[in-house]
Amino acid sequence: MDKPELLLENQLCFPIYSVSRLITQAYQPYLEPLGLTYPQYLVMLVLWENDGVSINHITRKLLLNTNTVSPLLKRMESQSLLQRKRSEQDERTVIIELTKKGSALKNEAAEIPHNLLAAVSSENMSAEEVNQLKNTLCKWMDALSKPKQ
Repeated sequence: MDKPELLLENQLCFPIYSVSRLITQAYQPYLEPLGLTYPQYLVMLVLWENDGVSINHITRKLLLNTNTVSPLLKRMESQSLLQRKRSEQDERTVIIELTKKGSALKNEAAEIPHNLLAAVSSENMSAEEVNQLKNTLCKWMDALSKPKQ
């Protein structure tokens, strides 16, 4: 091949993309008993951290667009995990609050991060290496999510 920069094995994005998909798959056995998909789990993490936040808060935290989050929230509302309501201060703002069922899932989900870390750490990486990778990826997220000037 005359363009080695176009080889899949030379792409920085491919291993990141592949690991992301594999991690999502690794979460599946832990989330399935809770009736959650991985994107729903991410929304729940945001709400368990701060309940009663705007849709915009959720989209910013998850680096997702509103048109991605809104259908997700509708499905979660139909599962009685959360409720959407208009802000009393600003009718244009929709506030997302956990229901009792959604709040109760927090206890059931408490071991998921530990279980996943144990599964990954037992393979080829120590917990310290996993944490270093997370910190590096957070720096990348920060750099890549800033508006370009």
